[in-house]
Amino acid sequence: MTPPAEQSAVHDEKAGAVPGPRGRSGTSRAAPGGGSGDTPDEAGISVRQGKLVRALGALRDELGAFEFLLDVPGVEEAREAQLQLKNQLDDYVLPRIQAAGTPMLVVLGGSTGAGKSTLVNTLVGARVSATGVLRPTTSSPILVCHPDFTDWFLEGPMLPGMGRVRGPAPDAIAGDQLVIIGSDALPPGLALLDSPDFDSVFEDHYEFATKLMAAADLWLCVTTAARYADAQVWEMLQRARENGATIGVVLSRVPQGAGSEVVDHFGEMLVEHDVGEARRFTIPETRVEDSRLPEEAVEDIREWLVGVGENADDRTVVIGDTLVGVLDSFRTRVPELAKQVEAQVEKRAELAREVESSYGTALAELDEATRNGSLLRGEVLARWQDFAGTGDLLRSLHVQRGRPKRGPSRRRRTSPTRVRALKAALRGGLESLILSSAEHAADQVIVRWRDHPAGRQVLDGPVTGLGHASPELSRRVTRAVSAWQDHVHELIRTEGVTKRSVAKVLSFDSEAVSLVLMIGLLGYGTSEVAVEGGTSAVPQRLLKALFGAESLRGMGAKARADLRSRIGMLFDEESIRYGQAIDAAGIPDETVPVQLYQATYNLEVAR
Repeated sequence: MTPPAEQSAVHDEKAGAVPGPRGRSGTSRAAPGGGSGDTPDEAGISVRQGKLVRALGALRDELGAFEFLLDVPGVEEAREAQLQLKNQLDDYVLPRIQAAGTPMLVVLGGSTGAGKSTLVNTLVGARVSATGVLRPTTSSPILVCHPDFTDWFLEGPMLPGMGRVRGPAPDAIAGDQLVIIGSDALPPGLALLDSPDFDSVFEDHYEFATKLMAAADLWLCVTTAARYADAQVWEMLQRARENGATIGVVLSRVPQGAGSEVVDHFGEMLVEHDVGEARRFTIPETRVEDSRLPEEAVEDIREWLVGVGENADDRTVVIGDTLVGVLDSFRTRVPELAKQVEAQVEKRAELAREVESSYGTALAELDEATRNGSLLRGEVLARWQDFAGTGDLLRSLHVQRGRPKRGPSRRRRTSPTRVRALKAALRGGLESLILSSAEHAADQVIVRWRDHPAGRQVLDGPVTGLGHASPELSRRVTRAVSAWQDHVHELIRTEGVTKRSVAKVLSFDSEAVSLVLMIGLLGYGTSEVAVEGGTSAVPQRLLKALFGAESLRGMGAKARADLRSRIGMLFDEESIRYGQAIDAAGIPDETVPVQLYQATYNLEVAR
């Protein structure tokens, strides 16, 4: 038996694909008739096959790496398309590429009572599949092949998700078992599979029928003169065409007399639905005995199927055409699926933007609250008045007489108690303000997500506590505010004095003056804040006189930018929780469609 790959290598030059080399790779059971050793040409094909198998495996992995979680328009169709692509790769493409020398698999599909089981029985010459016109009779799919290949179909890689059972099984059995029956009536190169009715009242029958269609080297659609115009017939034909299958059609129970009109109309509909190239057969209305048709009624069908099954070249052309058609279909099917993923990614981005907006608004409000003097109330105001009104502020400055004193005898100019109290009050006020803003931002995220369909799905997941600031935020805020106060102190110490004339005659307590700068940054003078002790204690006036306007502006800008940066990092850390919740929900991110596009490109390169 000539393996499919020998002909497919020629076919590939026209279609740009490499269906597969001679022989099998991997650990699956070898097919009878496979090659035993590679010539130099065969070795070249094996290299190309290996690249193709790896590219297809990578595509399969990418297809299985995500779920369509969000209920956006078209999501059900996208989920079905994703499942079909994965199934076709597992059930047909990868096994077929590696299954040189195995039979051409012809899957018969049709509506209830169309006569496909009767056709199988007639072609085999025995009753191997149950028949009936009023109910779905083929519950489990029946596969009939030459006895040399029954073990391969029982143990081989085709349709790996289905159970197998050895026939005969004259009556259909329930469940998703694939019944394998050997028959000498079929040539070694041909296998027939009678699938469940695709319009069955049982939903799993439809799923089996579509799954088996995608695993066919040739899909033979059987319909009747009375039902050929049914929408589901054309939906299945359209699906088979889009999936790249080689298609044949059988119009059965054609009445005598007016049959030519029915056949002509059926042909016109085939052309209208872009399946006019399908091989066509008709079976007249006739008697059925022992679940079989008269031999003359199926003569043309038998001649075609058996002829292709016996001729290695013809069989290879059919298999190669189908495989290339399937691979070609990936050029559009995978990018279309990627576009559906992008719709999920956009919803994910919308949720992320809601988080960013909520915390951005909180940061802006917090920035304003640290400018307008609203923080200078309560404990902060009391500590400032205590510091400034008692003279400690003025004592923090010292006019030098000659050289400054050094060593342990140097006089302390301010009360450390009041400085520490003011510093602690400022730290506590900032911490409370930041925590309050973070709490409000978290609440706003929840409000916005509950107004968003995708957000509601995420919130219904296992992640909790998103409506409040995280428990560890308080500790992080304390560290951040303390670090900011240290930063301001360092600015005063290292960059403070730029006026050399002032520096020669004036020294100051850098920690105390850093607190004065903080008070000024927090908006002293922009609200109705009165300080006991007169106007000489106004921070802006004192600082400007001490450092100069330009130096003061520079230090103030650096100090404010540092504070905003630290708060921004705190809020960024808080926002991470929401990204983790989105990840936990399984919503695809922007890398998924990129990987799908890349996998499609890599497949084209491998072909």
